[in-house]
Amino acid sequence: MVIATMTTWLLGIDISKRKFDAALSMGGKFKTKAFPNTPSGHRALLEWLARYDADHVHACMEATGSYWEALATFLHDEGHRVSVVNPAQIHAFAKGLLTRTKTDRQDARLIARFCEAMKPGFWQPRPREERELFALIRRLDALKGMRDQERARLQEAHEAVADEIEGHIEGLERAIRELEERIRDHIDRHPGLRDKRDLLASIPGVGETTVHQILSRLSVLSLLGSAKQWAAYAGLSPGERSSGQRQAASSGMVRLGDARLRKALYFPAMVAKQHNPVFQRFAQRLRSNGKRPKQIVVACMRKLLHIMYGVLQSGQRFDPSCYGMAAHTITEMRVAGTR
Repeated sequence: MVIATMTTWLLGIDISKRKFDAALSMGGKFKTKAFPNTPSGHRALLEWLARYDADHVHACMEATGSYWEALATFLHDEGHRVSVVNPAQIHAFAKGLLTRTKTDRQDARLIARFCEAMKPGFWQPRPREERELFALIRRLDALKGMRDQERARLQEAHEAVADEIEGHIEGLERAIRELEERIRDHIDRHPGLRDKRDLLASIPGVGETTVHQILSRLSVLSLLGSAKQWAAYAGLSPGERSSGQRQAASSGMVRLGDARLRKALYFPAMVAKQHNPVFQRFAQRLRSNGKRPKQIVVACMRKLLHIMYGVLQSGQRFDPSCYGMAAHTITEMRVAGTR
């Protein structure tokens, strides 16, 4: 009796906001094609794979922002194996191969080679409660963006339309408050989210917005094995490079990673720099070393992210005595963080 064996094909995917490049490994050679990063593009990928009888693939992609997740979930739901890896691992692998060419197509091939050589573990979609939280927060961000746009329009609006704009702003404010309450209730109803919220909220100066952004990315961040890798994911590590991105040398920050997470870290880092003696001394040392104000803020954002990583990894609430922080400092930072 002949027993049929199932062939698993290796598929490297280099993904960005608007498109992704796929490289299908076929006995040392590659078939490559670019697709739009949309639901129709995801279905087109399956049709393309079917041309080569690639019914079972092991797809490998980088955890770049949030651009990868819809495609990873789609492939997983279609029965394919998926690995999502830290971009730093791909970068190190490329250095080992002395790879110099930097195109999206070449990157897709490189990721397929990485998948074959390193055999990364299989990814699982994030829990439903986390996906729901992420969707709620994205909607909240959109509503706040619309409100801010309307506020700007109101500054120069003709009196004939000013009342209508004010009414729209009031409606958006109500929707924002209702959605914020839904988010709090959602976290309260899920013990895993609630416990981690309490850990993060124990850090002075870290407010609700920042906590929510971290909670909605827990599964993604769990793929990253260190605080340094968290910083790289957020685009807060100087020297990180990626195709389509350029380093902002003047700020110590790169145009790579999760922009929403960076934005959520900015205000608490400013609070810490102004009210936390530990961060004040840290900032003063950086100034003495010739760092610019923007570089100092980014360094404080990175330091704060390191503290968050430590709190979640240890499962212990923030201990101010470990940082030499007095009780009155904690109170000042909590008040400032709620403004």
